[in-house]
Amino acid sequence: MKRIVLAGLMSLISVCAIAQVNIIPKPVSLKVESQQKGFSINTQTRIVIENDSLRSAAVFFNDYLEQYLQFKLTITSVKPTENYISLSVNTSINKFDDAYELGVFSQNISLTGTSNRGVFYGVQTLIQLLPVTKAATLTIPAVIVTDYPRFAYRGMHLDVSRHFFDIDFIKKYIDYLAMRKMNYFHWHLTDDHGWRIEIKKYPKLTEIGAWRNGSIIGLWPGKGNENIKYQVLPNDVKITPANAVIKTDGIRHGGYYTQEEIKEVIRYAADRYVTIIPEIEMPAHSMAALAAYPEFGTEPNKPYKVAETWGMMNKYNNVFQPNDKTFSFLEDVLTEVMNLFPSPYIHIGGDEASKVWWKQSAETQKIMKEKGFKDEVALQSYFIHRIEKFVNSKGKTIIGWDEILDGGLAPNAVVMSWRGEKGGIAAAKVKQKVVMSPEEKLYLNHKQFMKEDSLAANKFLPLETVYNYEPVPAELNAEQAKYIWGAQGNLWSEYIASPAKVEYMLFPRMDALSEIQWSQKEQKNYADFLNRLKTQFKRYDLMGITYSKRYLNPAAN
Repeated sequence: MKRIVLAGLMSLISVCAIAQVNIIPKPVSLKVESQQKGFSINTQTRIVIENDSLRSAAVFFNDYLEQYLQFKLTITSVKPTENYISLSVNTSINKFDDAYELGVFSQNISLTGTSNRGVFYGVQTLIQLLPVTKAATLTIPAVIVTDYPRFAYRGMHLDVSRHFFDIDFIKKYIDYLAMRKMNYFHWHLTDDHGWRIEIKKYPKLTEIGAWRNGSIIGLWPGKGNENIKYQVLPNDVKITPANAVIKTDGIRHGGYYTQEEIKEVIRYAADRYVTIIPEIEMPAHSMAALAAYPEFGTEPNKPYKVAETWGMMNKYNNVFQPNDKTFSFLEDVLTEVMNLFPSPYIHIGGDEASKVWWKQSAETQKIMKEKGFKDEVALQSYFIHRIEKFVNSKGKTIIGWDEILDGGLAPNAVVMSWRGEKGGIAAAKVKQKVVMSPEEKLYLNHKQFMKEDSLAANKFLPLETVYNYEPVPAELNAEQAKYIWGAQGNLWSEYIASPAKVEYMLFPRMDALSEIQWSQKEQKNYADFLNRLKTQFKRYDLMGITYSKRYLNPAAN
């Protein structure tokens, strides 16, 4: 009888241990040592670092413990005989870049990476082994984990032009990326609706371009939006192409980051092994810049203003005049940007440049005739190539949306494929790096539910669709597939005006994205992911993250 009870108890202990091990993104290998006791963190536990280069990983773990579980451990280079968490680097443990091995034993925890980054990623796994409730002692199940990333580029984007977010939230956003083992933050700093980065040579970019006098209420007119009514403040508004009276709220909105603030964010991200890629939009999406400096537009004698409505590119002239004066301005701007950001990559946009404004401009047509361009597509290609040559001269590489393929791809550019996968496939076939970011699969500003309970872009992107996306198209052969550098989720902020709304749109879809980027293709399983997500919801609650409670009751959706 005692044996039966004991066996049952051991079984229960094993089940409880396994229940706690719900890691996202899923590791390459995870073995639960159900017969082992596991490790308990108490006030005497030490974090032992091999050298000071691992301090940022130790501090990140310690900060999480302190902020959410009210523990603060001592970080030291002296290893005690027991009750410690060891962080070290050993390049020979695995052939893969940024790999790590994590072993949780009764007397200690051993975390070894093939690089400092690998150790940091192992810390993110260790955090997910922690309890999701506060306790006097934190018990971690005994496990052996071997892990490494599938893709080298694991990115997430944030648009701060439509709505501005302060640096405290930008830091929190970077933490969210880091905890999901993402390594690139695409910072969309300029657009029609606001210029968000201080440029010392052109102060009016932030004095004028960083502020608008209102924002559109509801959705813009367009196909699919005719019969939709949303609850917005101050009133319910329905806009259709038939009544086409676009209303704005008249509320001044804006803000920008000083160069010192940007340096602070860059340092913060570097401690988390996140590279920040700044985006300076051109040749279109430039109304904020042109409001400040109209002489660089195709209609310099007409007043420009910072845009107050979203979309409708053909209605508003937002393109730069492609003359030498404009290129000198853009080179000055990019020089300050490149001097700020250590990233080897600069995103220059390149998307949605309506050619109508170049067609209507006598000066543009003269430039085209002088240079022998047959059409405005060729002109756009010239624009991108010229900017790329300048950026390359500074030792940097451009990234652009897939429109940079139009008229011929810039020779060294990285293509970010957003209009489906066609652009990415074309670039991969000519051996150029590609980041897959198709709108229909990875735009997290789209609605999570068919009956969305908050204002959002009028497209539907459920969690399952995100999770099941495969970044490597089947039509690429093995050699071409090597040029799929990775994948990125995008968050455009037209209808996202607060940090809480950012979180609501991100979670849990960003967890699904992380598994696309990090986990091995053959290991992905949506039902298993949903099961692991149950623990993640508890972690959201512990961290105070806003997310939809509808996910807790899937049958109701």
